[in-house]
Amino acid sequence: MKLSAELMAFATRLGHQFNRPELLARALTHSSIASKTRPDNQRLEFLGDRVLGLVMAEALFTADRSATEGQLAPRYNALVRKETCADIARAMGLGDVLRLGRSEMLTGGRRKETLLGDAMEAVIAAVYLDGGLDAARSVILQHWADYLASAELDARDPKTALQEFVQSRGEAPPVYSEIKREGPPHAPFFTIEARLADGMACSATAGSKRHAEQAAARALLEQLEVKR
Repeated sequence: MKLSAELMAFATRLGHQFNRPELLARALTHSSIASKTRPDNQRLEFLGDRVLGLVMAEALFTADRSATEGQLAPRYNALVRKETCADIARAMGLGDVLRLGRSEMLTGGRRKETLLGDAMEAVIAAVYLDGGLDAARSVILQHWADYLASAELDARDPKTALQEFVQSRGEAPPVYSEIKREGPPHAPFFTIEARLADGMACSATAGSKRHAEQAAARALLEQLEVKR
């Protein structure tokens, strides 16, 4: 099987050239368009989730040898959760090459967090089956590098951490406001602003208000950490 120019470009962004390109094609095939001759990515998703988990656990274990299990567990969860997988999928343009049925395309499937996260895990499995654990580890560590660097911050619930921080300084809790909503009614994107009593504010956009609020709170926390 020969990859299309679009899939070859994606493989380059991913950082792995496939000896068995049919694995990548399968990893990008959603069940809405699957058939007997075109299997979907669900089995690969199952495997990729486990490969990602192993690589992340190993990376965290190696990076902080003094951390306890109780400290490592929330960092691990932040790195392997579906939202993180979906964020990385968006960054590499996975949604643009995802193979979907017409119904999923019409309902914004290329931007759905669950579909993107599942496909990202399937792609990891495709790399693992094609090149082994070393190849999968290389791809994962390349794309998860920034998330690994901030794993301790991401492991906390950002809204709770932000509220605790400002209250420790005797300030009022942050206020969250929806400042923009875009996209079709069935797949909206929300931009939420988190603002402190002193006027400091950050905003973030996500496919749900909750995720946008969390991201805005996280951005504010990062700004506050810089100022400390």
